[in-house]
Amino acid sequence: MLLAVDVGNSNVTIGSFRNGSLVAVRRAATPRGGTADELELLVEGLLSLDDTAFADVSAVVVASVVPAVTAALEAVTARRDRPLLIAGAGTVPLPIRVDRPGEVGADRLVNALAVARLHGTPAVVVDLGTATTFDCVAGDGAFVGGAIAPGMELGLDALATRTAKLPRVELRTPDRAIGRDTVSAIQSGAVLGYQDLVSGLLGRIRRELADAGDVSAADVHVVLTGGLSGMPWADALEGVEAIDPDLTLKGLAILHAEVAGGQPLKLELA
Repeated sequence: MLLAVDVGNSNVTIGSFRNGSLVAVRRAATPRGGTADELELLVEGLLSLDDTAFADVSAVVVASVVPAVTAALEAVTARRDRPLLIAGAGTVPLPIRVDRPGEVGADRLVNALAVARLHGTPAVVVDLGTATTFDCVAGDGAFVGGAIAPGMELGLDALATRTAKLPRVELRTPDRAIGRDTVSAIQSGAVLGYQDLVSGLLGRIRRELADAGDVSAADVHVVLTGGLSGMPWADALEGVEAIDPDLTLKGLAILHAEVAGGQPLKLELA
């Protein structure tokens, strides 16, 4: 069993792959200050929800934006004698045409690999999570950068914590842009404003990728992923080809297959 681990700022997501198929996905809050022992207990607990254990794991592949968790996972896999592949600019098999490749988040590179292999190029992955990232792949398969914006929930949290009287409101799409009370006004600014941010940036990025590749904007593949990709408005974004919450995990499985000789990802997962 291959264990794919996506360590984000808010959540750790683990995916279990058997014979190239994703058979289980579990999530937990990211243990930023945890020890290797605590991380091992967390992983064991998540695996046990699907009647498996770390003893069933043959290899681990990780994309992490939290160095402390990466170090703890290295310690766990070392004492369990399991091979660990860490995604990064030096391991993801894509050309990286940005000014500082080593500073690109591992999850962004893995998303780029996944969309290139599963959907084709040119392409953009919109990852709707704690931050909103736009990960761009040129027609020749190179990662060429993108954009990073605050996520929707981050904006709502900022309003509630950095102001004296504005409340933390439910994440709900309002019926109209003109709010008639404080709650609906915040929902309009946060939800509809975020929707327009994503739509506007995506439109600009598709045009730039299209111009660079001398193709039509309609030829640029668009895939959404991340925790907010299931929002009702997400599939209404122009040009969205697929919504795949597990894209990063699939990218990790592809990475492991191409770099470490693991089981190829089955095409029906695309």
